Amino acid sequence: MPKQSTGELVSVDGHRLKLTNLDKVLYPETGTTKADVIDYYARIADVLIPHARDRALTRKRWVHGVGTEEAPGQVFFQKNIEDSAPTWVKRRDIQHSSGINTYPLLNDRATLTWLAQLTALELHVPQWRFGRNGARHNPDRLVLDLDPGPGVGLLECAEVARYARAILEGIGLDPMPVTSGSKGIHLYAHLDGSKTSDEISAFAHELARALETDHPDLVVSDMKRSLRDGKVLVDWSQNNGNKTTIAPYSLRGRMQPMVATPRTWDELASTSLRHLDYREVLDRVAADGDILAELDPSERPRGPSSLPEDRLATYRGMRDAARTPEPVPAEAPLPSDGRSFVIQEHHARRLHYDFRLEHDGVLVSWALPKGVPISGSQNHLAVHTEDHPLEYGSFEGSIPAGEYGGGKVTIWDSGTYDLEKWRDTEVIVVLHGREGGPLGGPVRIALIKTGRGGAEDRNWLAHRMTLESHGGAKPAQARTTAPPAAASTSAPEGASPATTRTSTPTAQPGRSAAVRSVLEEGPMLATLGTTPSISSDEDWAYEMKWDGIRALVEIDPSADPTVRLTSRNGNDLTAAYPELAAAAQAVDGHTAVLDGEIVALDGRGRPDFGMLQQRMNLTKPADIDRAAARVPVVLMVFDLLELDGASQLARDYAARRELLFSAVTSQGVVHVPPAFDAHGQDGIEDAMEASRQLGLEGIVAKKRTSTYTAGRRSGAWIKLKHHRTQEVVIGGWRPGKGRRADGVGSLLVGVPGEDGLQYVGRVGTGFSDRDLDDIALRMDAMRRETSPFVEVPRPDASDARWVEPRLVGEVEFAEWTSTGSLRQPSWRGWRPDKAVADVVREEP
Repeated sequence: MPKQSTGELVSVDGHRLKLTNLDKVLYPETGTTKADVIDYYARIADVLIPHARDRALTRKRWVHGVGTEEAPGQVFFQKNIEDSAPTWVKRRDIQHSSGINTYPLLNDRATLTWLAQLTALELHVPQWRFGRNGARHNPDRLVLDLDPGPGVGLLECAEVARYARAILEGIGLDPMPVTSGSKGIHLYAHLDGSKTSDEISAFAHELARALETDHPDLVVSDMKRSLRDGKVLVDWSQNNGNKTTIAPYSLRGRMQPMVATPRTWDELASTSLRHLDYREVLDRVAADGDILAELDPSERPRGPSSLPEDRLATYRGMRDAARTPEPVPAEAPLPSDGRSFVIQEHHARRLHYDFRLEHDGVLVSWALPKGVPISGSQNHLAVHTEDHPLEYGSFEGSIPAGEYGGGKVTIWDSGTYDLEKWRDTEVIVVLHGREGGPLGGPVRIALIKTGRGGAEDRNWLAHRMTLESHGGAKPAQARTTAPPAAASTSAPEGASPATTRTSTPTAQPGRSAAVRSVLEEGPMLATLGTTPSISSDEDWAYEMKWDGIRALVEIDPSADPTVRLTSRNGNDLTAAYPELAAAAQAVDGHTAVLDGEIVALDGRGRPDFGMLQQRMNLTKPADIDRAAARVPVVLMVFDLLELDGASQLARDYAARRELLFSAVTSQGVVHVPPAFDAHGQDGIEDAMEASRQLGLEGIVAKKRTSTYTAGRRSGAWIKLKHHRTQEVVIGGWRPGKGRRADGVGSLLVGVPGEDGLQYVGRVGTGFSDRDLDDIALRMDAMRRETSPFVEVPRPDASDARWVEPRLVGEVEFAEWTSTGSLRQPSWRGWRPDKAVADVVREEP
């Protein structure tokens, strides 16, 4: 939208509106103007409206902007629709004790634009809808408002959300989190509409009480403010038929333009979780669509044949022809019977491939995060997106940053297709690409609607079929230049239980015997402890604990490669992290062996283990290069084991650190973080607080007098964590319920003990839907008939599927129970750097 002070007449989906004062600053802290707000709501309309449609809309308006902390702007809370409202704005009446209120309904983009023109920044709706005749239906969703009291914040709300998720999934509901954009988290679940608001409100109240009973130190269900210090209020009352909740994707009237943003459970498990602003939300939706879509599934188009009359209305509404080089036709498309296709490589916020088939005058489109399947052995996700004009089939160019789908678009392959089947839930075609093109000959593809995934109604699978059943000869071996996978989160192949080191690195000439033993046996390891574990009569240094993959780094300018990376369990990581070859520059021509952590940093420079998962398990150079461009890593170096062929292992920690700082320069991808200079019990607490403020996992205390010992845990190094984690071995899985009924619901995990693999519980939270699909494929290849555990409780074993115990993962949990099980475990990710034999029960 143009930013100017005079009024401007615009047409929005056929309705004329006058927009005024577009250059008025509504968020002074960020300079966000009314034009920015109108533009945001126009672009987010397609994902916001389904969550607000046919619900009585209450608005909070800041006519003169939100103001500042010192002088907040005046806000108006408005239910009744204005007398001056356009006649085309839909509305419904509600009888209140004080009289009849007429509420607007947010059912279309034009209405949303009108609301933004009135500076209605916040949009609030109830959990029920009006029917066609104006009657109130029963609620179709449940909501819990997790509101932090003084002394707690968003991370504590996320912890309570995980507790609530376990209960809700246990009764067949599928909870979905939304960071509110204000303080806390909203937890939604779709309902079938069979219960009244009073019944759902009573259930939510009981759920809040149960959470308070199980977690009295963290949760409160009573609204009294005097009870909320240091706790999270589980506000169940918003299920009352007279209450409303901020609509998903609505702006908030805070000092900055934050948004009520749908989030994944993986995001909630991150220690760097924060609220997001409107620009970040636009980027997310452009890349991933509406991850909350299944909350209101009846509001979504069901497939290629269930489309609006003007099949390009959605496409046009998401683009401004004055701002993007993409073709934006003004007219509705005419029917056609063409059979063209195009696959476009799209470098947006995340690399993906857009697969488009000409059908009835438009290009019906799917986004393929992992590209076209190379073989029939693995299906790829295909997310059904808005129809595109036929002109898009020849489009190549750069969509400006900030616009929908911003990034570079190139044609990967194109041509014609033979149609075998086109139904609402299944499409089968044979693609004939360019001669010599990357498809490498005719390719038969089936697109199948799954009814699964984070956005149930939009998720399909792309499956590569053989050509024999199509009546043609099978082509020569398919070329492997199909679009590479974006960062894979599939499970790693671990070592067998009997193996401690999965490979032996090649020692460079001149390497000392002591350092060779470290490379063969593994690095020195820390013991989990608590602050009382740190003896006050000894001299300790406190380093920050980096949440990544441990790596030994051999640097030799005369060798090939110059930099070699080895994981804790002996795997060669050199090819997987090519950017770390630049580590050689940090030692300026010397040879060295370093000990450190490979870390992925988020936008605020904090380690994010979830991001790092996207770099794991990649083997193809093209996949690695693309993942490296999207998720770069750095090397946090904390020890020097060898310099110019001389072992430093026998020197004490203080001497090694002094030499480390003189020999290794922090530059580029290499960081040499300082130790925390503190002493005594107060020093430990100060170090832990510094780690907490930096959003880190914890600290590692190291005796200044300690030498370096290969391959074993030592009391000279003690790790202290803010949250408890445990490495686990996967031994089986249980089917899910509800939406997960056809796949993995939870993993059965254990820790090796003296008598074998000891069962420690099941993990059913912390996974993304894509993780679960990948896990299901990997589990299927590892099946076995008997349990690998020493003993499993009968309820958990009743419907279990057993697998070979070869994979290692990591969970976050609350505590060990008296029976030796994990309490409230949540999945953090795979640990390909750990062998099964490396896994031990970690407890202080």
